[in-house]
Amino acid sequence: MVRIGLLVNPDAGLGGRLGLKGSDGQADFARSQGAEDRAGPRVRDSLKHFTRIHKNQSEIEWFTSEGRMGTDWIDSEIGNVSIIHNSTGKTSADDTSILVNELLKSEIDLLLYGGGDGTTRDVVATLDYEGSSSLPIIGVPCGVKMHSGCFAASPKAAAEVLSAWLNGDLLSANTEVLDLDEELYREGKWVVRLYAEAMTPASPRWMQGTKQRVEASGEEEIVEGLADHIREIVMDDETLVIWGSGGTLRTIGNMVDLKPTVLGIDASIGSKQVGTDLNESDLLTLLNSHSGPITLLLSPMGGQGFLIGRGNLQLSPDVLRQVGVDNVLGICTPAKLLTVRRLRIETGDVDLDAKFAEKRYLKVLQGYRTTRVLPVSVD
Repeated sequence: MVRIGLLVNPDAGLGGRLGLKGSDGQADFARSQGAEDRAGPRVRDSLKHFTRIHKNQSEIEWFTSEGRMGTDWIDSEIGNVSIIHNSTGKTSADDTSILVNELLKSEIDLLLYGGGDGTTRDVVATLDYEGSSSLPIIGVPCGVKMHSGCFAASPKAAAEVLSAWLNGDLLSANTEVLDLDEELYREGKWVVRLYAEAMTPASPRWMQGTKQRVEASGEEEIVEGLADHIREIVMDDETLVIWGSGGTLRTIGNMVDLKPTVLGIDASIGSKQVGTDLNESDLLTLLNSHSGPITLLLSPMGGQGFLIGRGNLQLSPDVLRQVGVDNVLGICTPAKLLTVRRLRIETGDVDLDAKFAEKRYLKVLQGYRTTRVLPVSVD
């Protein structure tokens, strides 16, 4: 019998569609603004996929919390479940640590958890403190950013990793636990820190890897060329241009005389900025009022290759449908292209993911009037 621990941070990812740049300390405010659960439903989706692909459920005993950190998201098909904790009320980081301790007392063989980088830090800190840093963990990606390498690429991918690990097809390896300082992040400052290392099943196919910030000397002229291309070809007086987050697009935005937010979503028509630090609702309002062409500029995350699904949750399925799959343009410098071999898409909507998968390739602008295509990966 294999003993698997399950932990859900029910507040993870709540701030994403509201453009809050993270959910640490923001859960109450996010819910007051209408934010809906993200972590629990994604863990449920992961477990449902796991029950479909892994036939030997009787060999597994699950250990978890009763309530929002566990059983609220488990369907009956999952099999044997032991309750070792209660989370029927409001939860905090302390509850994460307490539940991890209880799971360790239950002698689990692996921990499956749903959350973001903050949850990962809390989990790994407790494992380290208890001398259990060798316990393998698999993260179901539920946060806003997720830089750490212990996350699977999607809820479905987490189920695939767990099944492969149970079948003895994957070995465990060290990966980095990274996190942004969310207070500085909300001020527009990008400060990523290495907090620890963790053990996780090694699967380049299903695990996302760590985020890499790519900065290469001598690329100033290339970025200027990208800016010139966007100004001359993309930014006409009829086209609504939606600017994704990230350093490359921020630099280009400044070069074309806009005032982009460092880590938010902005919009322009011609040379006029028509939206700043937009959330999902703002974007839908803007799109509904615009009848002309649309271009969505996105820069993939270095190393991981995510174009959609990390750090830009404001681009909800409803927003992306209105934009249109064919109106997405990747922006990537040659240095970043060395770390990005495919464009990963995780919209959170199965049908929309399928539309991206049908395209197979997306166009990426890499210099002035210079494009290439990269394969699309939808896990």
